[in-house]
Amino acid sequence: MTRHAVAVVTAAAGAGIGSAVARRLASDGFDVVITDAHERRCRELADQLGTEHNRPFLSYPLDVTDSPAVEQAIRTVADERGGVDVLVNNAGWSKIEPVAEMSVDTWQRCLDVDLNGTFYAMRHALPHMIERGGGAIVNISSIAAWEASTEHGAAYAAAKAGVLALTRVAAAENGKHGIRINAVAPGLIYNDFLRKIYPDDFFAGYAEQRSRVGRVGRPEDVAGLVSYLVGPDAGYITGEVYGISGGVFPHA
Repeated sequence: MTRHAVAVVTAAAGAGIGSAVARRLASDGFDVVITDAHERRCRELADQLGTEHNRPFLSYPLDVTDSPAVEQAIRTVADERGGVDVLVNNAGWSKIEPVAEMSVDTWQRCLDVDLNGTFYAMRHALPHMIERGGGAIVNISSIAAWEASTEHGAAYAAAKAGVLALTRVAAAENGKHGIRINAVAPGLIYNDFLRKIYPDDFFAGYAEQRSRVGRVGRPEDVAGLVSYLVGPDAGYITGEVYGISGGVFPHA
């Protein structure tokens, strides 16, 4: 049986970027491993992909803030699937509170999910990639890492800025092992869950007044970019950050 390259995607079972990435990579021929804190949705997406592509997909319930659990998940994937070739760190969390009023719990939770979770997954996946002689990692950051704005909250912005620094240094360290590490910084990529985080006025007029392409982003937009970055055409790209914001925050 031909071995498909194995791609682990975190927070892949929701309605946003993670599931779009998982679906796109499965269509690209990857053996996608669906990880998410929501066990039922994890299993359902894996089953759906299996039906669509006529081959089994692995699902793994995972809290990315639990380093030993992340280590065990990566080890299990490597053992059952023969290695880890691609990692997409998509897990994220945010609660918008001004710094002067922010609870320590909000600060800590945001850094634990968005930054520490990204580190844990990289820390435990990289040795397997090094052993295999190559791999690709894409970390999902945000234009919040660059913006001087009150829209996203300081904890989220700080965590996503940390993801960019982590990406650059890890890329510098691991290029000699044939491993490429890049980041994607989306702007507004709409899904209904965002209504729980942002007030209605954040969305009002966004497509008409802020986007340069007349619409908000779709999860599939990010999935297409991730597909490129983990593929062979991006073989000379590492340590980079790609904004994808419809021109709302172009960055060079």
